[in-house]
Amino acid sequence: MPSRRVTYMGYGACALAGCLWGTGFYFGRLALNEMSVEYMVLYRFLFASLGVLPIALTQRVRLTRSEVGILLTSTAFGIPVQFLLQFHGLALTTVSHASLMVGSMPVLLAVAAAMFAGERLDWLGWAALTGSTIGVALIVLGGSRGPAARGEPTLAGDLLVVASLVTALAWILLNKKLMLTHSPTVVTSYSILSGTLMLAAITLGPWMLNPLLGRFMSQTLEPPPVVGVSHTAWIALAISGLLCTATTTQLWNWGIHHVPASRAGVFLNIEPALGSLLGVRLLGEHLGPFAWLGGGMILTAAVILTTRGNQAEPEIILE
Repeated sequence: MPSRRVTYMGYGACALAGCLWGTGFYFGRLALNEMSVEYMVLYRFLFASLGVLPIALTQRVRLTRSEVGILLTSTAFGIPVQFLLQFHGLALTTVSHASLMVGSMPVLLAVAAAMFAGERLDWLGWAALTGSTIGVALIVLGGSRGPAARGEPTLAGDLLVVASLVTALAWILLNKKLMLTHSPTVVTSYSILSGTLMLAAITLGPWMLNPLLGRFMSQTLEPPPVVGVSHTAWIALAISGLLCTATTTQLWNWGIHHVPASRAGVFLNIEPALGSLLGVRLLGEHLGPFAWLGGGMILTAAVILTTRGNQAEPEIILE
């Protein structure tokens, strides 16, 4: 039985993780001002790899061939696919819109538990799901359908963020089996390291092959941005990788091992609330009435589902 002090520390760790996750889109936007989505995501995970490398080196685990296959498949969904979709969406929408979309993740997890874990949603669960879906629709329909304008949300950007949440869900479900027999912290460290290698291949591969394939390509690919990147962008990338990815994962893992996961799940809702607030306050973004209403419906549904004790919560979330 954990002491009250340890319990409070567990809640504090989950709350801090939620706060740090909430700043991810803001710092991502700062870096996107100076580089492409692919390079921004790659640099973020290079910094994250520095944070988890000591864990991977000191707490090694043996994985069978089938487990390696599961790890690589889940990592492909969880890192390259999810983050490239998510930040391509952010490039086409606003931080506040993207953050509110992420608030639907607890609802998606509840639906996944009902579909794949044999759990049943009662009338309150279905009501929360319906309300969250309507909320997402209100936010999406409140965005522009034309070409992306500076500081304006678009339908395409919002939908890409939603698509990234589905791939994140696939990552959680595929990794669940590994988490049952191996340390979540170590498995996540392996995922971040292998995902970074995948990102490097996707991002740097075409540029490295450009001299060989140049005659077949219509344009010359730019080298990785290094010299012309401002200190602000580098700091944003370092914070995104070391704090918003590596540190948050460890805080969340430690926290939910000392407090009930069903109660800790409510701290996931800090991310969309704080993220949208940062977008409005620091970036001068504007949320229309439909976005405010939709965001409120999403957060209300998420709070309802995460404060009830009979739903399954993921042991680990990668952001």
